[in-house]
Formats: sequence, C-alpha cells, structure tokens
Amino acid sequence: MNKFKTYIKEIIKSIIIITVVLNVYSYYRAQDLNKDKLPIANINLNERPLMIHFWATWCPVCKIEAPNIQEISSKYKVITIATQSGTDEDIEKYMKENDLDFTFVNDYDNSYAKQFNITVFPTTLIYDKNKNLVFSEVGYTSTLGLYLRMWWASL
Repeated sequence: MNKFKTYIKEIIKSIIIITVVLNVYSYYRAQDLNKDKLPIANINLNERPLMIHFWATWCPVCKIEAPNIQEISSKYKVITIATQSGTDEDIEKYMKENDLDFTFVNDYDNSYAKQFNITVFPTTLIYDKNKNLVFSEVGYTSTLGLYLRMWWASL
C-alpha cells in the first residue's frame, strides 16, 4: 500500500510539472501572435465572445484536441481555420472520418495564419464582445479550459 501511494504521488507531481512546462511553452509561443483587436471587421459578436481556432488536418495534437473544439462549438461562437490542409473536399473528408461537424474556413493560402501571426498548430484565440483578444493558447487545450476561458471572456 505504501508503494502505491508513492506511485500516485509521483504521477501527480509529473502531471503538475508537465502542465507547468506546457503552459510556459504556450505563453512563450503566444508572444508573437497578433494582439490587436479582432482584425476581421465583418464579424458581429452580438455581445458574445468568439473563439478562433487554427488547426491542420496533418497535426496530431489538433486531432486530439478536435473533440474539445467540437464541444465548445455547440455552445459558443467558434470559427475554425484549417491551414495547409488541402482542398475543401480533403478537409470535409477528414471531418467526416473524425465525426466532426464544426464550421471551418479553408486557409489554403495561409492568408489568415499570416494575418494573425500563427506559426504553430493548434492555436486558439478568444476575443471578448468588444473584439479584444483576452486569451491565446498555443498547443493543446482541454474542454474545461476552453469553457472557463469562454465564460471569462463573456463577463
């Protein structure tokens, strides 16, 4: 029983260390992102926050995170931008194979990624109702983390 407790403590310590390291990495990578107001003028937020999620079909972390984005998109306004992922048909096939039905924009020429200074996938940006960037995350984000950020952005 003592050995079991030791293993559990080590697992918890490892999870905490990994979480801290990943958050520091995300913070570091987010420094280059476009921090200006939402650069897309024709989006009406109707007093609600907006999540813009950059991803790619070839990205393994994006595939792991996709169910989280699916869940959030059922409750909040979400725009996903598939970058460097082929044709609309390629992306639609990927979505169908992975049971995803959130809306996507095909960034076939990297124009949106360049506009937002996105160089790492996945990257998630959350804007408040005034189109101010309030959160950015480079890398994986949990469903709970996304819900909490969207809730905070709606205050």
